[in-house]
Amino acid sequence: MSPTESERPAEQAEALSVVAPRLRDLRRRATLTLETAARAAGLSPAHLSRLETGQRQPSLPMLLALARVYGTTVSDVLGETAADRDAVVRAAAMEPTRAGGWTYWQTGASGRAMQALRVHVPYGAQGDIVRVHPGEEWLHVLRGRLRLRLADATDLLGPGDSAHFDSLTPHRIAAQDADGVELLFVHTLLQSPTATLCLGPNPSETGVTS
Repeated sequence: MSPTESERPAEQAEALSVVAPRLRDLRRRATLTLETAARAAGLSPAHLSRLETGQRQPSLPMLLALARVYGTTVSDVLGETAADRDAVVRAAAMEPTRAGGWTYWQTGASGRAMQALRVHVPYGAQGDIVRVHPGEEWLHVLRGRLRLRLADATDLLGPGDSAHFDSLTPHRIAAQDADGVELLFVHTLLQSPTATLCLGPNPSETGVTS
């Protein structure tokens, strides 16, 4: 056996010692239960528990799924330090992600206390979902008209209009017109994982973002 081969088990054990507690910490910071996080990532709670305790080694697809659920990157899950260049996000690097009918582009660095996005909400997509969760949200209408309901009040926002509110206030977001609406959107990442931003849970569930 070569020295390189003999060193691999030690390297793997060292990687697991970093990833396992990191996975647990990211889930807790996202205020997700083991069951909720496992379901969102397509895992069983028992399997996720073994990953968090270092009893199982996560595959790359698992890391990708969990990073998505926790609103971060695989590099962050692995405990790698973000470079200073991550402070700038170039337009060419903003790839669209589509989920639950919405399309969004990440316009800020991952792993921050706030998450900045550009979002396109098509007409009729998730407009009936009431959301309640910890944190704050700020949105600014770029194009189209947005129908925003906060508790019992409904407002119609046009281009240039903004809203800033406590996310514990029950809220609904919907496009007013057939062409949809485009927004700049900032929310508190640690309380509200990006993964649930556009997926849209059942209306009866809480602890998710709009």
